[in-house]
Amino acid sequence: MYEPNVVGDWQEYDEHAGLRVRVHRLEPAEPPRGRDDAAAGLTYFSVRVTVENRGARHYGIHLEDGQIDVRVGADGEGAFIDWRNSQFIEGFDVYPLRRATAVVYAAAPEAALTHVDVQVQLRVEDEWTDRRLWAGGIGIAEPAAPAAPAGTGQGSLAHQVSAFLKDQTEPGSA
Repeated sequence: MYEPNVVGDWQEYDEHAGLRVRVHRLEPAEPPRGRDDAAAGLTYFSVRVTVENRGARHYGIHLEDGQIDVRVGADGEGAFIDWRNSQFIEGFDVYPLRRATAVVYAAAPEAALTHVDVQVQLRVEDEWTDRRLWAGGIGIAEPAAPAAPAGTGQGSLAHQVSAFLKDQTEPGSA
């Protein structure tokens, strides 16, 4: 069974020696040229797609609109992709030990951002590669937990012992 990559993982292409791609830096972000009116009421985020050449020869790559699909939520609804603000890789030669990165700005309902799937189909030397999927999420909808020293939380043994001893030393305790 095919399992998706986790956001941040590298995926190598067997048919193109040394070429690999990853989806990373999935994070809340405002677009550099301002919000699109069609994204009213949605939360913006960005994701980066990096292509790296660890092989011995250069490859001409294309990673343009339509080759990156972003889905959000448990039902896999399509996110709004802001093509005007996104930066793609259009006909770029990636030489050995070099990288090229595309930055995609998208928007979706805030509650759906805990589950984000990004599918990429790279074009190398005018050949289409297989589609690859990365899964991740943004914890925007989750409240930030206050930092607490390890082992001192409400359910920790240290907290339970402390509460027990406190109960034993209070006046009127049996």
